[in-house]
Amino acid sequence: MEEVYRFLKENIDINKQYIVVGVSGGADSMVLLHLLEKFLETSSCRIVCAHVHHNLRKESDEEQEFVKNYCLSHHILFETTKLEYEEKFTEKIGREKRYKFFEEILKKYQASYLFLAHHGDDLVETILMKLSRGTSLWGACGIELQSKREFYTIVRPLLFCTKAQLYEYTKKQEIPYVEDKSNQDIHYTRNRYRQTLLPFLKQENPNVHKRYLSFSQDLEEVLDYVENDIEREYQKVVKKQELNWKLWLSLHPFLQKEILKKFLFSIYQENIILVTKSHLESFYQFLKEGKINSRISFPLNYEGIKTYQVLIFVSKEEIPDYQILLDHSALLPNHHRIEQIESTEENSNFITRLDSSMVTFPLFVRNVRPGDTLEVKNMKGHKKVSDIFTDEKVSFQERKRWPVVVDSTGEIIWLPGLKKTQFDRKKDGFYDIILKYY
Repeated sequence: MEEVYRFLKENIDINKQYIVVGVSGGADSMVLLHLLEKFLETSSCRIVCAHVHHNLRKESDEEQEFVKNYCLSHHILFETTKLEYEEKFTEKIGREKRYKFFEEILKKYQASYLFLAHHGDDLVETILMKLSRGTSLWGACGIELQSKREFYTIVRPLLFCTKAQLYEYTKKQEIPYVEDKSNQDIHYTRNRYRQTLLPFLKQENPNVHKRYLSFSQDLEEVLDYVENDIEREYQKVVKKQELNWKLWLSLHPFLQKEILKKFLFSIYQENIILVTKSHLESFYQFLKEGKINSRISFPLNYEGIKTYQVLIFVSKEEIPDYQILLDHSALLPNHHRIEQIESTEENSNFITRLDSSMVTFPLFVRNVRPGDTLEVKNMKGHKKVSDIFTDEKVSFQERKRWPVVVDSTGEIIWLPGLKKTQFDRKKDGFYDIILKYY
């Protein structure tokens, strides 16, 4: 146990008022509780034992009483909860409820450490299970000695020890514990790994758990370094849920894929589980090979739209046709506005000057319709609005809402922000109406 004590001395602040320890009553958690009692015996820091009654086995009542009585006899604060399930129990649900309880106790005592009794064999089993099921590099790290959370740190000092060493310690120190018979049930995946693969690995190397711990720590350091690189490039490539695919293409394939994962997570958050590996692979190929203004569909009615410079990720929505009377001012569906103003020196496409005798009132603002054409100022003939959108690199999403100003005959008299028509008057000519788009 020397490594455990050394780790505790180097990493744990014993001046804290309270620490919280998750204790099931099994050999692992009872050893942890005993070690912390010894470690803190000269400190004013108090131990809070947090016990979860999972309410799944008839022995759970006895285990709760066992832990409670141990704490009473050792003057340890005892907190417990009995879980109830509104749905069918799964390990994930049990874990979520367990950690919710732990966090409630941490807040109650304003504690910043949560100690858990995962040991070296757990680490080996976890890594093997993850690799067998399929995992990312980040998932392959296994179990950390210390895990930073929002307001506390999870500490697992027993990762230096094997299960056999913990049993030996209980005998030497005469530590009582209860045995969970379900740990022998081969219906559980972990138990199959524990009873078959782990004995073989230990025959090859009795300290194999330390090799796995070292591997896990090295991988954590590498990934921490890599994460900084990913974040730096991500900030360059992604702005306001728009991904600059031209910059993205210049990156190493590893960075490309990790940035896509990070980008999708920023959109889906807790629903990221809906995005599968095949979605990610399709997304990757779409960005590398997809044509301009092409689209790709994603779960929850999202789609990516590849424009001339960026990929826009939007929720699919039906935008109905609109037609708004243009009096002195009109607020538009794209959150812009058209207003009649008194005067301006501006002469851009965001301004048009009209002679009221040359247009048929009233004026309207509507979105583009199939077949729309206009006579662009200083050009002969008509041009399709869709071609103007293409020339001006207007994305599909913007096209749905882009305003078109027409008179009461349906003649297009202005495409705000993009093109003026033959109806626009020169700044030094005659006009009695000025419209501004902003």
